[in-house]
Amino acid sequence: MEIKDMLIRLRYSLEIKNKEMVEIFNLGGVEVTVPEVVQILKKTDDEEEENDDQIKCTTSMFDSFLNGLIIYKRGVQEPKPGMPNAPAQPSQKGEHINNLLLKRVKIALSLTTEDMLDIFANAGLTVTKGELGALLRKEGHKNYKECGDKFARNFLKGLAVRYRG
Repeated sequence: MEIKDMLIRLRYSLEIKNKEMVEIFNLGGVEVTVPEVVQILKKTDDEEEENDDQIKCTTSMFDSFLNGLIIYKRGVQEPKPGMPNAPAQPSQKGEHINNLLLKRVKIALSLTTEDMLDIFANAGLTVTKGELGALLRKEGHKNYKECGDKFARNFLKGLAVRYRG
């Protein structure tokens, strides 16, 4: 699943307006304007055809957007006493983008495991707690499982049912 498609589906699911998209990108550390957001989200008739007025959403931009979404929905995390003020951590190099989507949206929306299972069920996909746990684990863990496009697509579909339905 392409990053642009995930961004478009996430925006639709959570009913995020263009101005809010700009604010979320800015909170994540990427400076964009409303016209640039429109260019990022613009669909082309032929995906092979690159338009000059289209901006490609890179993995790092999407990562920053997800970090910004957490801050937008939950606020800036106050550092604990005695801890240095650390900025949002970028994703680990090589971390699968679909796994990152699940983890960051779960944090941003304060979803529990049961909420996530309900979201998948809303999309018509039965996921066990064990499977979900494997998708949310840190890469390198012995039970880590890479999230496929089917899971990501159904998660975004379930989000749309939950938040727009």
